[in-house]
Amino acid sequence: MKNEAYENLLRRRSCRCFDPDSQLDEETLQAILDAGTYAPSGGNRQSAVILVLRDNPKAREWLAGMNRKYGKPGGDPFYGAPTILIVLAERSNPNHVYDGALVMGNLMNAACALGVDSIWINRARETFDDAEGKAMLKEWGIAGDYEGIGHCALGYRMAPLAPAAPRKDGYVIRIPKIE
Repeated sequence: MKNEAYENLLRRRSCRCFDPDSQLDEETLQAILDAGTYAPSGGNRQSAVILVLRDNPKAREWLAGMNRKYGKPGGDPFYGAPTILIVLAERSNPNHVYDGALVMGNLMNAACALGVDSIWINRARETFDDAEGKAMLKEWGIAGDYEGIGHCALGYRMAPLAPAAPRKDGYVIRIPKIE
């Protein structure tokens, strides 16, 4: 019953200590991006888009600053990851948040399958709802009314990942069969 894909789902962990100098090769990054584009979407509307941020220290620092503005001040909110994928989704689609979340899941699970570490970083919504964030999207050539769904930080870890926490009691509840 179990296979490699299943084992990857159980093995994936969030990384909080990336090697900032160990950039993904283009082939690996493209494979992760391809997996993101194959995420299920409501009505197959594919409302999400994936922005790739790498090799642009100015844009990365801007994004980190916006994340700190709406989150914890200080430090690198992306834990040194050299690649940040920004997932946005069209607000006009009533399923846009779900569609974007599925893209994020596919990105992180594909990364794990390819030996790449990842973490979902929040505050994309706040960043791109901000006037400064909207202006940055325009500067980057992104037109439309998008909501930020999440940032997927990618890279290779510098320290071992923690083992999985035990699953909570009551995580799965079976509805009784009616006789």
